[in-house]
Amino acid sequence: MGVITIPSEAALQQANVQFQLNINGQTRTLDLDPRTTLLDALREHLGLNGSKKGCDQGQCGACTVHVNGQRTLSCLSLAIAHQHDEIATIEGLAEGEELHPMQSAFMECDGFQCGYCTPGQIMSAIAMLEEAAQTIPSHATPVVSQPPSLDDLSLEEIRERMSGNICRCGAYPNIVEAIQYARRLRKGSR
Repeated sequence: MGVITIPSEAALQQANVQFQLNINGQTRTLDLDPRTTLLDALREHLGLNGSKKGCDQGQCGACTVHVNGQRTLSCLSLAIAHQHDEIATIEGLAEGEELHPMQSAFMECDGFQCGYCTPGQIMSAIAMLEEAAQTIPSHATPVVSQPPSLDDLSLEEIRERMSGNICRCGAYPNIVEAIQYARRLRKGSR
């Protein structure tokens, strides 16, 4: 057996790479180990703690952010891989004091209990509605060549499209209600 050598802190610092990320419309410069996940860069180095570290294995959805408008599990993605991307986090949704319609819907419909999963649920729900608006089918779509429109999403479709986000409190009925409410707000009716 060989001897295991643990690199010094100075050696680890020398291995860092400087790069920039565009997060919530702001360019941020980071000097990090290139193996740093997007989630750790957001939480540990930029102070954006809305995205949560649940399972750290891409199973729970608590870390969901948007990368170029697509939902992304930030715990499975290296920060350095997103140098030229537009990253949106829960902190960037509100316009000043005005909440994003999905945030308002979650408040109106009580779509949370402990709140730990809520940022990931909201980010996923926003992207999910956009996917539906683009007529992207899901696994629950009966005829894949004829996906439902945003107006025709069934409860089964919504549940399937949100299945990557886990709520340990079991607030699923209210989460689905919040998504339906936000969909109606998007259309201009309640």
